[in-house]
Order: sequence, then structure tokens, then C-alpha cells
Amino acid sequence: MTRGNQRERDRERAQARGTKSGKTGPKEDLTPEQRRERDAKALQEKQAKKAAQAAGGGDSKKSSSTKK
Repeated sequence: MTRGNQRERDRERAQARGTKSGKTGPKEDLTPEQRRERDAKALQEKQAKKAAQAAGGGDSKKSSSTKK
């Protein structure tokens, strides 16, 4: 065993780094159902925004590619 206690020290360092940065787990205390509802609402808002842009002719990519 040539490594000595290097593995143990590395494990301790990794645990210390994890607790300092706050990455011990999910930051939100949401149930899977609450998370689904939140994501669904965000998706609906995104789709509504995209539909509003399409209806208003706000698609700048198509108009800029046709101009030369």
C-alpha cells in the first residue's frame, strides 16, 4: 500500500469542498408534483410569448435572411 492515507485525505477534502459551496442537495424543497406544475407554467408562458411574436411578425431571423 504505497498511497498511505491519501485516499482518506482526498475524501475528507471532497466533503469539505461540498459543504462549503452549499452543493449538498437540491436548493428547492418542492415535491415532484409541485416541480411539474412550476415547469408546466413556465412552458405555457414561453409558448404564449413565442405565439405572440409569431402573430406580431416579430420573427427577425426570417426577415434578415431575405434581405441582401
